[in-house]
Amino acid sequence: MRQVGQMGPVGRVNQAGHLALAVCLMATTVSLCAMTSRLSSTLSSTNAPDLPGLPDPPGQSEPKNRLFPPQDLGLIEPPDRDQWQPPDQIMDALHISDGAAVADVGAGGGWFTVQLARRVGPRGVVYAEDIQPQMTELIRRRARRENLSNVKILLGTANDPKLPHGIDAVLIVDAYHEMACAVGSSCQDPVPLLKNVERSLKPQGSLGIVDFNLGEGGPGPSPDERVDPQAVIQAASAAGFRLDRRENLPPFQFQYLLVFGKASSSHVSQ
Repeated sequence: MRQVGQMGPVGRVNQAGHLALAVCLMATTVSLCAMTSRLSSTLSSTNAPDLPGLPDPPGQSEPKNRLFPPQDLGLIEPPDRDQWQPPDQIMDALHISDGAAVADVGAGGGWFTVQLARRVGPRGVVYAEDIQPQMTELIRRRARRENLSNVKILLGTANDPKLPHGIDAVLIVDAYHEMACAVGSSCQDPVPLLKNVERSLKPQGSLGIVDFNLGEGGPGPSPDERVDPQAVIQAASAAGFRLDRRENLPPFQFQYLLVFGKASSSHVSQ
C-alpha cells in the first residue's frame, strides 16, 4: 500500500501531463492577451466611423430643442427683413404710438425691439423678453449700441414672460412656432404663457402674433415647424383673447398677422 504523498510512475506521468497542459493554457492566454492589446491599439489609432447607437426605448427619447440658436441670428436678420416683415404696418395694427408701454416676447436678438423702441420714444418703454440668457445679453448690447435707454431686459420662462401689469401692447414676432411648434415632443402648451400675457395687458391692450404661413415659401423655419394660424387663434381664445384682426403681411405674404384683444373688454373695431 502506497503511503499518502508517495507517487508511483503512473502518477508522475499524470502530473507531468497536467503540468504540460497548464503551461500550454498559460501560453495561449498570454498570446491571446497580446493579440487583443495589439488590436485595441490599432483601433484606437484609426479614425473608425462611429456606429449608430440603439434607439431609445419608447417614451424615453430626448425632446427636440427648437429654440433658435443665438449664433445663427444672421439668418433671421437679413438686410431685406423690413421688406417682407414691415414693422410700421405691424405696429400700426396694434395702435402702438409715442409714450406707449409695449413688450417684445421671444425677442431673440432684438431686431423688432429696436423698431418698437424708436416708435414709443423716450417717454415710452419696451420690455424685451427672452428665455435664453445669451439672447437677453445680445439685446442689452444692441440697445446700448443704439443708445436706446427705454429698453428693459427681462429673462422669462417657457410659461411666463414675467411682464409687469399695465402693458399697452405685446408682440410675439417669429417666435410663436418655438413656443408651440407644429410637431415634436418638446412643443409647449402655449395657453399658460398666453394667459400670463393677457394678465399683463391693460383692459384695452392688444396682443399681436406674427409668424410664417404654412408651406415652404419664403424665409422661415422648415414646414414641419410652422403653425397653422387657426391653431394660434384657438390657443389665444383659451387664454382669454378674442381675435380682432387677421391678415397676411404684404407684399410677399410670407407671414400672417393676428391681432387679439382681451375677451373681457368691449370690442374695438380695427
